Amino acid sequence: MAKVKKSKLAKKAVIKAKPTPKVTKSEPPKGKREIEVVNIVVSASLGHDIPLEKMAATLSNTEYNPEQFPGLVLRIKDPKTSALIFSSGKIVCTGARSMEKVYESIRKIIKSLEKINIKIKEEPKPTIQNIVAAGSIGMDLNLNVLAMKLDNTEYEPEQFPGLVYKLPEQKATFLLFSNGKIVCTGTKSEDEVNKAVDKLIENLKKVR
Repeated sequence: MAKVKKSKLAKKAVIKAKPTPKVTKSEPPKGKREIEVVNIVVSASLGHDIPLEKMAATLSNTEYNPEQFPGLVLRIKDPKTSALIFSSGKIVCTGARSMEKVYESIRKIIKSLEKINIKIKEEPKPTIQNIVAAGSIGMDLNLNVLAMKLDNTEYEPEQFPGLVYKLPEQKATFLLFSNGKIVCTGTKSEDEVNKAVDKLIENLKKVR
């Protein structure tokens, strides 16, 4: 009697299913510091009187309510900044994230003034009044403990989730959050920002 050959299907081995590996969400590494400048506030002088009423009537990207405030607001699309312009020629520019963008914004202001026949002959020299920086210091913070152990703090969690911490020697004010996010204001250079953050971290490590 002839042997019957087994079909390939009959020979197919049973393959055990491999367990699906567990996927864990990756968290940002603790201790990693990431701070960046988000706003530079500068003042400057155009060296020329500015007819604000004429400027408001001619340019569409302006706001001017002299009954409420003596300055005119000029909004610039690119770079996305705003300028407060006074009739004396004094200006305050906000929103730029670098000095390069500050100068670019001032050039846009000067170009806008040319539309009302005002020519600024000398390039204004901006003075930094404030730098706002934001980011993370890479560590969780117990704000209740910090409020008790650190000087110069304000913390009212019922009204706002952040803690205000002032460093008078650095002329910096920090807004601290429990997840390690921070906002720094009051400094006038990136170097001052970095020194203030260094001092902040040093003080936090002493009381954590």
